[in-house]
Amino acid sequence: MNTFRKAHSEKSREHMIELLNQHVTDLTDLFIQTKLAHWNVRGSNFIAYHEFFDELAGHLPELIDSLAEQAGSLGGTAGKPVQFIPSETRLPAWELHNTKDIAVLEALTESWATAANNIREAVDISADEDPNTSDLFTEVSRALDKDLWFLESHLTDGISN
Repeated sequence: MNTFRKAHSEKSREHMIELLNQHVTDLTDLFIQTKLAHWNVRGSNFIAYHEFFDELAGHLPELIDSLAEQAGSLGGTAGKPVQFIPSETRLPAWELHNTKDIAVLEALTESWATAANNIREAVDISADEDPNTSDLFTEVSRALDKDLWFLESHLTDGISN
């Protein structure tokens, strides 16, 4: 029996597994959306965005894997079948008709921001129940925030407020 099971109630353990799997779902959707952006972006900045979005997508599998493995280490089943993603993701729906570079960038930024904000909430939610899971959420938050900063930097005009 793992240490978490000994130290925490079954209800707390199940709550952490549920919370982790929600973020596995969200980040899996974010990965798919980022690849859709990569494949479908068009415009004068095509190659720059095409390569940038692929790089961003490449950061997500390790984050997803870490969250899923934490759910497994707590004795839970990690992840959900892909059929559950549309009904369980908390990200905005991806619009395939958006292919213009700025529209794709704006939509992708919104999805990354939603995922990053949700992860930050998970840091606080998990802090009292499981500091290790909270720490993992903090690590994921840092990674998402860095990439979100890169995305948002493409949307500013360079003038500070």
